[in-house]
Amino acid sequence: MTRIFRLLATVPALLAVAACTVGPDYAGPPNLASASDEGEFVRAADGFAAGEPRLAKWWEVLGDPVLNRLEEQALAQNPDLAIAQARLDEAAAALGESKAGSYPVISGNTMAAHVRVPGIDLGNSADTGSSSSGDTTSQTIYNLGLNASWEIDLFGGHQRQVEAARANRAAATASLADAQVGLTSAVAQTYINLRALRETLGMAEQVEADRAAMLTLARQLYDEGAAPQGEVEKAERAFEQAGRDTRQLRGDAEVLLNALAVLTGVAPGAVDDIAIGNAPPPLPPAEVAIGDPADLLLRRPDIRAAERQYAAATAQIGVARAAGLPRLSFLGILGIGGTKFSDLTALDDFLAIGAPRLQWSMFDFGRNRAQVAQAEARSDGAEATYRKTVLTALQEVEDALTRFRYRREDVAALARIESSTAREVELARQRFEEGAASRLELLEAAIAHAQARQALAQGRAGLTLDFIAVEDALGLGWSGAPAPLAAR
Repeated sequence: MTRIFRLLATVPALLAVAACTVGPDYAGPPNLASASDEGEFVRAADGFAAGEPRLAKWWEVLGDPVLNRLEEQALAQNPDLAIAQARLDEAAAALGESKAGSYPVISGNTMAAHVRVPGIDLGNSADTGSSSSGDTTSQTIYNLGLNASWEIDLFGGHQRQVEAARANRAAATASLADAQVGLTSAVAQTYINLRALRETLGMAEQVEADRAAMLTLARQLYDEGAAPQGEVEKAERAFEQAGRDTRQLRGDAEVLLNALAVLTGVAPGAVDDIAIGNAPPPLPPAEVAIGDPADLLLRRPDIRAAERQYAAATAQIGVARAAGLPRLSFLGILGIGGTKFSDLTALDDFLAIGAPRLQWSMFDFGRNRAQVAQAEARSDGAEATYRKTVLTALQEVEDALTRFRYRREDVAALARIESSTAREVELARQRFEEGAASRLELLEAAIAHAQARQALAQGRAGLTLDFIAVEDALGLGWSGAPAPLAAR
């Protein structure tokens, strides 16, 4: 027993040796030359503000209660978020396992063994419970005790493993946030497309009705000999095309309803009764806050995940290097027992063993060097992935800003066209009432106006979709406080 205490007394000295940690220290992500050097996005123009955008629930600025309910339901029930949450839970459990590896492993042990050894005399007596027969000796042994094992982290390999596990957990947290960003954007896009289709469908049905009236009028004129057969054929083709357009819109609307149901975590058909009518989709605010590129690097979850994965890969280099260095572990056994079952009650007579073990694979024929090289290559790949993620994010934001800016100009032009066709309808109506124009001319003007209204409706919906793309590119739609990229 005294020897065990003497052995344990050497632990502080061994722990002092363990203060040496191999492997490179993570110094944070690389600095990338980008628009962030100027403090603003290149494609930002009028209508964009440098203020900090709303991180969570950005869709509420659209002022649509139905969309708000759908987003809330999706965040609560979507299966993809459940998958991402499960991966986060797995990463958290892996971190707990890594931390536990720094403590001794203690296990209970109960043993009853009968040993039969030839050529050894253990002393044949009733006291020892042994028996001999010729050159063979038999012995029964009973033991009850505790086993403990502990590996000293001499070169910081385990510390690097914990560091990597902590970074992986942070990456999983960021991946969950990234899934929320993608989900909320997908829900908003699907809903706006559905609203736009329903609005356009109402206009398409009016066009179909006008085409039917024109076909009837063409047939009447043909019967009266006032129009050729070709005009009837032309009117029939236009009516059939209008019917095709209407049916296509109805089918597309049902497909969007199915997608919206799955995004919100329910079966197709469960949201068919959503009360949206044929009202136009909501428009984005007059001014959109976009922040700056430096904030983007902190905010976008996919950048956060890539940075943490780079940190984890860097820590794995230290794990690989430590694996090729000496490893010191302790094995301890403390128990009671003997050659008789009654010996298990002798608490003042116990067995104690302490055994240090030093292990070093000095000749592994380059295996550890290869493992270190692999870890270094994975770290280089993770760094390149981070740089690509950042550049892709910057491109997505700049693209979204460009599309949104020019879409606004396009919507303004479509509004002018719609106003012009509306005036043409009014003029055609006045001329028709005065007898200076035919009913056919009035219907043609009405159809042209309906088509202009459809184009304007699609343009406005596109503007809202481009706004959603801006919010998605900015990495909005999740809850939390972004931490500095170099933090571990």
